[in-house]
Amino acid sequence: MESSQHNSGGNGIINPKSNDASPADAAGSPAEESKQNLNQVINSIDKTLGILHQLYLTVSSYNVSSQLPLLQRMNNLVLELDNMAKLGEKCNIQVPMEVLNLIDDGKNPDEFTRDVLNSCIAKNQITKGKTDAFKGLRGHLLEELEQAFPEEVEAYREVRAASAAESKRLAQAQSLLPNGE
Repeated sequence: MESSQHNSGGNGIINPKSNDASPADAAGSPAEESKQNLNQVINSIDKTLGILHQLYLTVSSYNVSSQLPLLQRMNNLVLELDNMAKLGEKCNIQVPMEVLNLIDDGKNPDEFTRDVLNSCIAKNQITKGKTDAFKGLRGHLLEELEQAFPEEVEAYREVRAASAAESKRLAQAQSLLPNGE
């Protein structure tokens, strides 16, 4: 199977790289390599769908003279499925079992995404409530401590202000770096 067969995907994206990893490709970032592996699997899926369509057309109009093209397309399908399995081993994609179960039940996997997002929103609201309660408690404690120990609270506020200024300075210095690191 030629690498030129995998260069064009059905989604309008042309992938100029072949399935064979070159030394230059190995030097790329893991994220870039993972993206390339995923694109190769997508291209292989598109090619497999094309082969299946050709098989369908060949079988639906089958006669004795179409036996050789049918066998060639069957062989191409087997080769492409083998290629897809090999490419798939390079991809590390984890799909939650809930999504697979929804698909098996004939439901839309977007339901899972919606449920996860709603759960995250609910947990976020609970956490925000707890944070607000702690802020209120902190404020109340500072008021009580200021009445009992005004000098210590003043020293605490000075240390806290200095620490906040240092954190802000570090954050601004870090945001000036070109890559954000």
